[in-house]
Amino acid sequence: MVAAQRPPSAASPTRPAALEQPRPRRATLARSVRLLRAFLREQHDPDGFYRLLARDTVAQLSAYARLDGAVALDVGTGSGSLARELNAAGARCAGMDVDVAELTVPTAGNVLAADALALPFRDGAVDVCVSSNVLEHVPDPWRMGAEMIRVTRPGGVVYLAFTPWLSPWGGHETSPWHYLGGERAARRYERRHGRPPKNRYGESLYPVTAGKALAWARARRDVEVLDAFPRYHPRWAKGVVRVPGLREVASWNLVLVLRRRLRAG
Repeated sequence: MVAAQRPPSAASPTRPAALEQPRPRRATLARSVRLLRAFLREQHDPDGFYRLLARDTVAQLSAYARLDGAVALDVGTGSGSLARELNAAGARCAGMDVDVAELTVPTAGNVLAADALALPFRDGAVDVCVSSNVLEHVPDPWRMGAEMIRVTRPGGVVYLAFTPWLSPWGGHETSPWHYLGGERAARRYERRHGRPPKNRYGESLYPVTAGKALAWARARRDVEVLDAFPRYHPRWAKGVVRVPGLREVASWNLVLVLRRRLRAG
Protein backbone atom coordinates (compact mmCIF):
# COMPACT_ATOMS: atom_id res chain seq x y z
CA MET A 1 0.00 0.00 0.00
CA VAL A 2 1.28 3.45 -0.87
CA ALA A 3 2.19 5.47 2.19
CA ALA A 4 -0.58 7.87 3.14
CA GLN A 5 0.51 11.49 3.11
CA ARG A 6 -1.45 14.67 3.28
CA PRO A 7 -1.14 17.39 0.63
CA PRO A 8 0.23 20.77 1.69
CA SER A 9 -2.08 22.24 4.31
CA ALA A 10 -2.09 25.83 3.13
CA ALA A 11 -2.67 27.56 -0.17
CA SER A 12 0.49 29.21 -1.42
CA PRO A 13 0.38 32.75 -2.87
CA THR A 14 2.16 31.29 -5.93
CA ARG A 15 -0.59 28.78 -6.67
CA PRO A 16 -2.42 29.31 -9.97
CA ALA A 17 -5.90 30.71 -9.58
CA ALA A 18 -9.01 29.15 -11.10
CA LEU A 19 -9.87 30.60 -14.48
CA GLU A 20 -12.35 33.45 -14.30
CA GLN A 21 -14.42 32.18 -17.24
CA PRO A 22 -14.84 28.55 -18.34
CA ARG A 23 -13.63 27.64 -21.80
CA PRO A 24 -15.95 25.68 -24.11
CA ARG A 25 -15.80 21.93 -23.58
CA ARG A 26 -15.25 19.65 -26.55
CA ALA A 27 -18.34 17.63 -25.71
CA THR A 28 -19.09 16.21 -29.16
CA LEU A 29 -21.30 13.34 -30.26
CA ALA A 30 -18.21 11.33 -31.27
CA ARG A 31 -16.85 11.70 -27.74
CA SER A 32 -20.15 10.50 -26.27
CA VAL A 33 -20.09 7.44 -28.52
CA ARG A 34 -16.52 6.60 -27.42
CA LEU A 35 -17.53 6.83 -23.77
CA LEU A 36 -20.62 4.70 -24.33
CA ARG A 37 -18.66 1.99 -26.10
CA ALA A 38 -16.09 1.94 -23.31
CA PHE A 39 -18.86 1.82 -20.70
CA LEU A 40 -20.43 -1.20 -22.40
CA ARG A 41 -17.07 -2.98 -22.06
CA GLU A 42 -16.60 -1.87 -18.44
CA GLN A 43 -17.32 -5.31 -16.94
CA HIS A 44 -14.64 -6.91 -19.13
CA ASP A 45 -12.18 -4.01 -19.29
CA PRO A 46 -12.71 -1.78 -16.24
CA ASP A 47 -9.21 -0.29 -16.41
CA GLY A 48 -9.73 0.79 -20.01
CA PHE A 49 -13.04 2.47 -19.21
CA TYR A 50 -11.82 4.27 -16.10
CA ARG A 51 -8.66 5.48 -17.80
CA LEU A 52 -10.73 6.95 -20.62
CA LEU A 53 -13.20 8.47 -18.17
CA ALA A 54 -10.38 9.96 -16.08
CA ARG A 55 -8.80 11.61 -19.14
CA ASP A 56 -12.18 12.97 -20.16
CA THR A 57 -12.84 14.29 -16.64
CA VAL A 58 -9.52 16.13 -16.57
CA ALA A 59 -10.34 17.66 -19.97
CA GLN A 60 -13.68 18.87 -18.57
CA LEU A 61 -12.12 20.18 -15.37
CA SER A 62 -9.44 22.07 -17.32
CA ALA A 63 -12.17 24.35 -18.63
CA TYR A 64 -12.77 25.69 -15.11
CA ALA A 65 -9.44 25.48 -13.29
CA ARG A 66 -5.78 25.75 -14.17
CA LEU A 67 -4.35 22.37 -13.17
CA ASP A 68 -0.64 22.83 -13.78
CA GLY A 69 0.87 23.39 -10.35
CA ALA A 70 -2.47 23.15 -8.53
CA VAL A 71 -2.90 21.16 -5.31
CA ALA A 72 -5.77 18.74 -5.84
CA LEU A 73 -7.73 16.17 -3.86
CA ASP A 74 -9.58 13.22 -5.40
CA VAL A 75 -12.34 12.16 -2.99
CA GLY A 76 -13.14 8.47 -3.44
CA THR A 77 -10.10 7.82 -5.59
CA GLY A 78 -10.56 4.02 -5.78
CA SER A 79 -7.80 2.57 -7.93
CA GLY A 80 -6.50 6.06 -8.67
CA SER A 81 -7.20 6.57 -12.38
CA LEU A 82 -8.36 10.16 -11.91
CA ALA A 83 -5.55 11.03 -9.50
CA ARG A 84 -2.99 9.74 -12.01
CA GLU A 85 -4.47 11.85 -14.81
CA LEU A 86 -4.54 14.94 -12.61
CA ASN A 87 -0.87 14.42 -11.81
CA ALA A 88 -0.14 13.95 -15.51
CA ALA A 89 -1.83 17.31 -16.13
CA GLY A 90 0.64 18.96 -13.75
CA ALA A 91 -1.36 18.94 -10.52
CA ARG A 92 -0.10 17.64 -7.18
CA CYS A 93 -2.97 15.33 -6.37
CA ALA A 94 -3.70 13.32 -3.23
CA GLY A 95 -6.28 10.55 -3.41
CA MET A 96 -8.43 9.30 -0.54
CA ASP A 97 -10.92 6.49 -0.18
CA VAL A 98 -12.74 4.88 2.73
CA ASP A 99 -12.21 1.43 1.16
CA VAL A 100 -8.70 0.34 2.09
CA ALA A 101 -8.93 -2.63 -0.29
CA GLU A 102 -9.22 -0.21 -3.21
CA LEU A 103 -6.10 1.60 -2.08
CA THR A 104 -3.97 -1.54 -2.35
CA VAL A 105 -3.72 -0.72 -6.06
CA PRO A 106 -0.72 1.64 -6.45
CA THR A 107 -1.60 5.15 -7.58
CA ALA A 108 0.52 8.04 -8.66
CA GLY A 109 0.91 10.54 -5.85
CA ASN A 110 -0.18 10.34 -2.21
CA VAL A 111 -3.11 8.25 -1.01
CA LEU A 112 -4.80 7.75 2.34
CA ALA A 113 -7.76 5.95 3.82
CA ALA A 114 -10.31 8.47 5.11
CA ASP A 115 -14.03 9.19 5.32
CA ALA A 116 -15.53 11.59 2.75
CA LEU A 117 -17.90 12.85 5.46
CA ALA A 118 -14.98 14.09 7.57
CA LEU A 119 -12.05 14.96 5.32
CA PRO A 120 -8.79 15.09 7.32
CA PHE A 121 -7.63 18.41 5.87
CA ARG A 122 -7.84 21.94 7.12
CA ASP A 123 -10.06 24.61 5.54
CA GLY A 124 -8.79 25.84 2.17
CA ALA A 125 -6.10 23.17 1.86
CA VAL A 126 -6.48 22.52 -1.89
CA ASP A 127 -7.02 24.43 -5.12
CA VAL A 128 -9.20 21.78 -6.75
CA CYS A 129 -11.38 19.12 -5.12
CA VAL A 130 -12.91 16.42 -7.33
CA SER A 131 -15.19 13.47 -6.83
CA SER A 132 -16.33 11.04 -9.51
CA ASN A 133 -19.29 8.74 -8.85
CA VAL A 134 -19.01 8.74 -5.07
CA LEU A 135 -21.85 11.00 -3.90
CA GLU A 136 -24.51 8.29 -4.37
CA HIS A 137 -22.50 5.91 -2.17
CA VAL A 138 -22.47 7.95 1.05
CA PRO A 139 -25.36 8.17 3.55
CA ASP A 140 -25.16 11.96 3.81
CA PRO A 141 -24.29 13.33 0.34
CA TRP A 142 -24.69 17.00 1.26
CA ARG A 143 -22.30 16.64 4.18
CA MET A 144 -19.76 15.18 1.76
CA GLY A 145 -20.34 18.08 -0.61
CA ALA A 146 -19.92 20.56 2.23
CA GLU A 147 -16.64 18.91 3.24
CA MET A 148 -15.34 19.19 -0.33
CA ILE A 149 -16.18 22.89 -0.33
CA ARG A 150 -14.61 23.41 3.09
CA VAL A 151 -11.20 22.00 2.09
CA THR A 152 -11.14 24.03 -1.14
CA ARG A 153 -9.55 27.46 -0.93
CA PRO A 154 -11.57 30.60 -1.75
CA GLY A 155 -11.45 30.94 -5.53
CA GLY A 156 -10.82 27.22 -5.93
CA VAL A 157 -12.99 24.77 -7.85
CA VAL A 158 -15.07 21.77 -6.80
CA TYR A 159 -16.00 19.17 -9.45
CA LEU A 160 -18.72 16.80 -8.27
CA ALA A 161 -20.10 14.07 -10.56
CA PHE A 162 -22.65 11.43 -9.59
CA THR A 163 -25.33 9.10 -10.97
CA PRO A 164 -28.88 10.18 -10.10
CA TRP A 165 -31.07 7.40 -8.71
CA LEU A 166 -33.58 7.53 -11.57
CA SER A 167 -30.85 7.37 -14.20
CA PRO A 168 -30.87 4.15 -16.27
CA TRP A 169 -27.73 3.18 -14.31
CA GLY A 170 -28.99 4.55 -10.98
CA GLY A 171 -29.19 1.09 -9.43
CA HIS A 172 -25.72 0.23 -10.73
CA GLU A 173 -25.50 -3.54 -11.19
CA THR A 174 -29.14 -3.96 -10.08
CA SER A 175 -30.35 -1.69 -12.92
CA PRO A 176 -32.97 -1.39 -14.38
CA TRP A 177 -34.83 -3.17 -11.58
CA HIS A 178 -34.14 -0.28 -9.20
CA TYR A 179 -37.10 1.45 -10.87
CA LEU A 180 -39.27 -1.04 -8.96
CA GLY A 181 -37.50 -0.20 -5.66
CA GLY A 182 -33.95 -0.47 -4.41
CA GLU A 183 -34.53 -3.27 -1.92
CA ARG A 184 -36.54 -5.29 -4.40
CA ALA A 185 -33.82 -4.88 -7.02
CA ALA A 186 -31.17 -6.03 -4.53
CA ARG A 187 -33.16 -9.15 -3.61
CA ARG A 188 -33.65 -10.00 -7.27
CA TYR A 189 -29.94 -9.63 -7.94
CA GLU A 190 -29.06 -11.93 -5.05
CA ARG A 191 -31.52 -14.60 -6.21
CA ARG A 192 -30.16 -14.43 -9.74
CA HIS A 193 -26.44 -14.36 -8.93
CA GLY A 194 -26.26 -16.16 -5.60
CA ARG A 195 -24.63 -13.21 -3.86
CA PRO A 196 -25.70 -9.73 -2.79
CA PRO A 197 -24.79 -6.81 -5.06
CA LYS A 198 -21.65 -4.86 -4.26
CA ASN A 199 -23.72 -1.67 -4.25
CA ARG A 200 -26.41 -2.53 -1.73
CA TYR A 201 -29.38 -0.17 -1.52
CA GLY A 202 -29.50 1.66 1.83
CA GLU A 203 -26.01 0.48 2.80
CA SER A 204 -23.60 1.51 0.04
CA LEU A 205 -26.00 2.99 -2.53
CA TYR A 206 -28.46 5.80 -1.87
CA PRO A 207 -31.18 7.50 -3.97
CA VAL A 208 -29.60 10.89 -4.68
CA THR A 209 -31.52 13.07 -7.13
CA ALA A 210 -30.38 15.70 -9.60
CA GLY A 211 -33.03 18.13 -8.35
CA LYS A 212 -31.85 17.96 -4.75
CA ALA A 213 -28.22 18.31 -5.80
CA LEU A 214 -28.95 21.44 -7.81
CA ALA A 215 -31.08 22.91 -5.01
CA TRP A 216 -28.34 22.19 -2.46
CA ALA A 217 -25.64 23.86 -4.57
CA ARG A 218 -27.73 26.93 -5.41
CA ALA A 219 -28.74 27.43 -1.78
CA ARG A 220 -25.17 27.56 -0.49
CA ARG A 221 -23.84 31.06 0.09
CA ASP A 222 -20.19 30.03 0.00
CA VAL A 223 -20.07 28.82 -3.63
CA GLU A 224 -20.94 29.99 -7.11
CA VAL A 225 -22.39 27.37 -9.46
CA LEU A 226 -20.18 27.63 -12.53
CA ASP A 227 -21.90 24.88 -14.46
CA ALA A 228 -24.23 21.88 -14.30
CA PHE A 229 -24.35 19.44 -17.20
CA PRO A 230 -24.89 15.79 -18.14
CA ARG A 231 -21.41 14.30 -17.98
CA TYR A 232 -21.41 11.98 -20.98
CA HIS A 233 -23.70 13.89 -23.34
CA PRO A 234 -22.83 16.17 -26.26
CA ARG A 235 -22.80 19.83 -25.36
CA TRP A 236 -26.05 20.49 -27.22
CA ALA A 237 -27.87 18.14 -24.79
CA LYS A 238 -27.00 20.29 -21.78
CA GLY A 239 -30.55 21.65 -21.66
CA VAL A 240 -31.92 18.44 -20.13
CA VAL A 241 -30.54 19.61 -16.78
CA ARG A 242 -33.00 22.51 -16.79
CA VAL A 243 -36.07 20.27 -17.10
CA PRO A 244 -37.36 18.80 -13.80
CA GLY A 245 -38.18 15.12 -14.08
CA LEU A 246 -36.42 14.71 -17.43
CA ARG A 247 -33.03 15.49 -15.87
CA GLU A 248 -33.43 12.67 -13.36
CA VAL A 249 -33.53 10.11 -16.16
CA ALA A 250 -31.90 11.72 -19.18
CA SER A 251 -28.85 13.29 -17.55
CA TRP A 252 -27.53 9.77 -16.80
CA ASN A 253 -24.64 11.27 -14.82
CA LEU A 254 -24.73 14.83 -13.51
CA VAL A 255 -21.76 17.16 -13.01
CA LEU A 256 -21.78 20.19 -10.73
CA VAL A 257 -18.87 22.61 -11.02
CA LEU A 258 -18.62 25.05 -8.12
CA ARG A 259 -16.25 27.86 -7.24
CA ARG A 260 -15.77 28.69 -3.59
CA ARG A 261 -16.50 32.36 -3.06
CA LEU A 262 -13.86 34.69 -1.68
CA ARG A 263 -16.46 35.66 0.90
CA ALA A 264 -19.72 33.95 1.75
CA GLY A 265 -22.56 35.92 0.17
